[in-house]
Amino acid sequence: MRKKTVRIGISYSLMIGLWASAFPGIRAGLESYTPEHLALFRLLIGSMALVVFAVLTHMRLPDMKDIPAILSLGFLGFALYHILLNIGEKTVSAGVASLLVSMTPIFSAMLSRLFFGEHFGFYKWVGSIISLLGVSIISFGAGNYTNSVNGILLILLAAFSESIYFVFQTRYIKKYGFIPFVTFTIWGATLPMLMFLPGLWGEVVHASMNSTLSIVYLGLLPTVVPYFALAYVTSLVGASEAAISLYLTPAITLVISWVWLGEVPAFISLLGGAVTVAGVCFNYLTVNKMIKILNPYFLSKKQ
Repeated sequence: MRKKTVRIGISYSLMIGLWASAFPGIRAGLESYTPEHLALFRLLIGSMALVVFAVLTHMRLPDMKDIPAILSLGFLGFALYHILLNIGEKTVSAGVASLLVSMTPIFSAMLSRLFFGEHFGFYKWVGSIISLLGVSIISFGAGNYTNSVNGILLILLAAFSESIYFVFQTRYIKKYGFIPFVTFTIWGATLPMLMFLPGLWGEVVHASMNSTLSIVYLGLLPTVVPYFALAYVTSLVGASEAAISLYLTPAITLVISWVWLGEVPAFISLLGGAVTVAGVCFNYLTVNKMIKILNPYFLSKKQ
């Protein structure tokens, strides 16, 4: 049980940290690439790395009957999500974009409840409201009140698209395992993105080194590893609970943007980050769980 808890903790850390770094990474990539070419380049890099991994591990291919569902989930969770997010980040800052994407756990909880009857729980809803308050405070600290309405709506649509992927992946994770399933969906997402291939090489040639290296980083790490981690956690605790930790992403994004892009967060943004963390902690330290944690202590005192 302890090893399992450690694995889940590591998975959450990888998931949150790498996804948080993706938002400033996208901003850096957009300096030289169009949103469509950035998404394609990122997925191509991830797909090629996974081809090598699949060959080395002798990964079996999916059954023919599952291919339409895998292609659909790959399109929603990767291709559509990345394109919408990239276009949105043309007019929305990295911090605000991460705030908007943090709606994904709410969308996931609603879909899980609607389609699978997954119980979210009163304490998790309270914790979610606290976290949303925190990310709202972060947005005030961003100091950017002229964000495009279209950009905001596109990022919210990206979050909804990704939540569909999160919720409906469970069945296929159980059948194929979390690593093969994520591999299949990334490949499936890359195929329709090839329509944007014309013009990509020209952008690679003329792009700044910083932008290109940012996309290489996005392709090798945030595109692949967090989805492995999320799929693993989902297989153990369910979609809505696995996604809820993503409320931490905006807080971590502020720190990474500070280091990477030199965007110094305002005090109110740091305050919002603290509130966000408090909300996530509340979700995992409910009264019942605290009783379970403290029970052995009190029993030992009685003895």
